[in-house]
Amino acid sequence: MQDPTSKRLKATLEQWRILQAVVDHGGYSKAAEALNKSQSSLNHAVTKLQHQMGVALLEVKGRKAYLTNAGEVMLRRSRLLTQSAFELEQLADNLCQGWEPEITLYAEIIYPRERLYRALQAFLPQSRGSRIKLLDSVITGTSDAIIKKQADIVITGQLPKGYLGQPLINVHLVPCISPLHPLSQQSTVDVKELMQELQVVIKDTAITPNESLGWLKSEQRLTVSNFHEAVSLVSQGIGFAWFPKHFVASQLKQKQLQMLPLKQGKSRTSMTHLVVPDETRIGPGASTFVNCLLAEHNLESDAFYDSNKEPIA
Repeated sequence: MQDPTSKRLKATLEQWRILQAVVDHGGYSKAAEALNKSQSSLNHAVTKLQHQMGVALLEVKGRKAYLTNAGEVMLRRSRLLTQSAFELEQLADNLCQGWEPEITLYAEIIYPRERLYRALQAFLPQSRGSRIKLLDSVITGTSDAIIKKQADIVITGQLPKGYLGQPLINVHLVPCISPLHPLSQQSTVDVKELMQELQVVIKDTAITPNESLGWLKSEQRLTVSNFHEAVSLVSQGIGFAWFPKHFVASQLKQKQLQMLPLKQGKSRTSMTHLVVPDETRIGPGASTFVNCLLAEHNLESDAFYDSNKEPIA
């Protein structure tokens, strides 16, 4: 395949833009007015374009010019070309203003995803083409993302020592089993009994996990990468697991799962926080996304960051 950079282009973006204007405005006269150019210059540009391409793009019938079949195909492709060029120039302008080409977000898996998705929906029309890298994280892995400044924005359930964050929402974690599990027949379950059972756990995303965090007292463990896998296993009667209550609400309602009747510690609560690991380097794109997340929780944007990139003191 020939390298496209080794061959000189036959036509210019301006010629394609003129062709589009002639078609969109229904002729050379109105297109000339819209582009603030003379009608003869537009006619010359389109004639030259057809000659350069070696393809008839327009055909004249009476006093009007109509697209040929080939012209229709070329016009559609040219719109993609000019739109891409416009977006490229817009990206350059955004970068000059400090707008990030990519925003990295780490989100602890216990955080309700429907809230995150609504914040994303609100942000995308304002994103100016910035790519979003959304990564799930678990416990120590989330803390690492903050400490090692691996992300622009982090939603964490565990604030590392020395860091502050904006509280978002309390997440209630409940121990669950299947109605098929032998423990489901007991009226109460002692923690010592639970320690003898198989626990399904979610793999910590850190390279060096901190096993002092969370409830990991069972000797028998089955480790999976996400809550969806854990729900599938536990609903089949394989072990027990701690789940965010919002995540298993439908399974509990449909009696595919049931909460363990523990004598003590029937649930755990974790407050999720919004953290910007490096406040001195937050860009306008990340700042805008932060404000969308705060709005999702009915928090004022100036409770954390303003929309002009600077962190509030």
